[in-house]
Amino acid sequence: MKLICAPLSYSFTAPLDVLEVVLYGRPDRPSRGGAGATLRDDLAALNLHAASPTWDLLSLALAVTVSDLAGHRSASPDGWTREFDLQVAVTDPSLWNSQRDLVQRLLGFLTTDVWSVDFVAGGFALKSSRKPIFPGEDCVSLLSGGLDSYVGNIDLVARGKRPFVVSQTVRGDAENQRTFAHAIGGGLRHLQINHNADAPDPETPSSQRARSLIFIAYGILAATTLKQYHDGNTVTLYVCENGFISINTPLTAMRVGSLSTRTTNPVFLALLTQLVENAGLRVKIENPYQLKTKGEMLQECADQPLLRSRACETTSCGRYLQYGYKHCGRCVPCLVRRAAFHAAKIADTTTYVFKDIGRDGVHYAGFDDVRAVAMALAEVKIDGLERWAGASLSTALLGDVTALEAMVGRGLAELGVLLRHHGVK
Repeated sequence: MKLICAPLSYSFTAPLDVLEVVLYGRPDRPSRGGAGATLRDDLAALNLHAASPTWDLLSLALAVTVSDLAGHRSASPDGWTREFDLQVAVTDPSLWNSQRDLVQRLLGFLTTDVWSVDFVAGGFALKSSRKPIFPGEDCVSLLSGGLDSYVGNIDLVARGKRPFVVSQTVRGDAENQRTFAHAIGGGLRHLQINHNADAPDPETPSSQRARSLIFIAYGILAATTLKQYHDGNTVTLYVCENGFISINTPLTAMRVGSLSTRTTNPVFLALLTQLVENAGLRVKIENPYQLKTKGEMLQECADQPLLRSRACETTSCGRYLQYGYKHCGRCVPCLVRRAAFHAAKIADTTTYVFKDIGRDGVHYAGFDDVRAVAMALAEVKIDGLERWAGASLSTALLGDVTALEAMVGRGLAELGVLLRHHGVK
């Protein structure tokens, strides 16, 4: 699939087989896609001044988000791997074209597709306000509305940090994001952004495998608005997620593709960190919970009363919208969530559509994700943890994986306790 992504001021002259995508504006015709329509006005209204390269990175992230939405996996030869030929308008094409190989490697790892990316002139960068505001916070942290980012921001404040929290607004989560930002630390500065990505004939349901890039790009942009950054210092962007989901080892051999996302995988974060450094941006990306399970995050949270007061209001489900803004209770993220509450001995009052996973039937104990967890536990018991998790940890970018492997084992053990509690065999 071929796409050209640029502001509306760009001279689009693409052939009919190329999807034209308008960045930072609304498409002027039905045949065009669009993304970031409100971003320019949102940031301008706040008088925030971000470093120029972050707009180019954000343009790339928006373009990738639309590509992920527009590309149909069912149309690919193997029913999964898509091929993208992507052109993105940026302010510094020579810089970004020098990083083309790294960008293509990063995107290939993130979405498991084949990417060819080219950067052209004509990109957008928001001009500085006459009276820009330089926030005094000492770090930036993502706040998704999920349980892990909620715990992460509670812990940051408990450590004496003052994060500027950034959210990607998602239907069903926007109000919770505001509630959590207000509740933590007496109220945190909060930036909510929506990519507003759209494409003619989008894939339904969309893969959403590229969502982490746009979310982190927001965080990087926010980091470069801080006074610390403008004073010449490096700013840390915290991306808080438990290590078990971060590694996301495929539970069975059949789940390597569609059911094993790489949203905060350390390989992806390492490649992105390299790209950020090469772009000259002083932003350090860190996941403080890379070696923690979700249960350990809950058990060790620094403010237990605050955690317990709102933990069940957070969102974890991979099918949250599908079930009318309710947790299904049986997908892998829901199972990991439920296992964590059980491990931490916190009453789980979350409403689950399929609560009794021990019940007989294809919708409960026989559901694919529940069976996959049971199969993984059986495989580890027979063949050992190292063999089961090996493929997910076999890369030089991870270095010594001993601690990662141990954490994956503890995360799987939490799931095992949950299944036994419900009588799943």
